[in-house]
Amino acid sequence: MIPINWVVGLAAIIFAIGAIGVMARRNPLIMFMSAEMMWNSAALAFIAFARQWHSMSGQVMAFLIVGTAAAEVGIGLAIIVTVYHRRHRLDIDEISGMKG
Repeated sequence: MIPINWVVGLAAIIFAIGAIGVMARRNPLIMFMSAEMMWNSAALAFIAFARQWHSMSGQVMAFLIVGTAAAEVGIGLAIIVTVYHRRHRLDIDEISGMKG
């Protein structure tokens, strides 16, 4: 059995990599994938704590996180593809300038 400290440490490392990817990159696809890594690290932490406390609530939260991430994928990729088709390049400044 893997200790909970290792699993939570792995979740923290994955979350940190995702946060650095969101802050350091200007490509929306990379930022999008980094945000997905952050969602998955939160799900991993919920599952680890649920296993530690012998509760199903962590699995339920992980399921909700996966559902929310799937909805984010649908909407986010649609926006990214639309911007790319209209401007033929991806830049986060152009997407934030679409306020209207």
